[in-house]
Amino acid sequence: MSTLVIAIQIILAGMFSLSSFMKLKRTPSMVRHWNEYRYPMWFLTLTGLGELAGVVALLAGFRLPVLLPYVGLFFVALMLGAIHAHLFRAKHRPVMAVNAAFMLALSVVLIATAR
Repeated sequence: MSTLVIAIQIILAGMFSLSSFMKLKRTPSMVRHWNEYRYPMWFLTLTGLGELAGVVALLAGFRLPVLLPYVGLFFVALMLGAIHAHLFRAKHRPVMAVNAAFMLALSVVLIATAR
């Protein structure tokens, strides 16, 4: 496994762990954003659990690298949804989607390099 893949795994695991925690803990900022997206609160919990499952699979990828392209694909879907929520549902300024775009890019690189 290359150093690049390991670095991407660590970065994505950290970022999605934080995001999952904020969703499952229902921090005020996350609830405010979720209300701006006009999604139901149960979907906040479901998304947080999905992110947590992705982190677990990402960490399992250290032992089973065959999982990494699938985890990357899952994260791509999540980040496309996040970008859509920021830009089209909540009509946030584009800067609000930068973090999701960065995680999307890392997920695409993970898919392309994890073999």
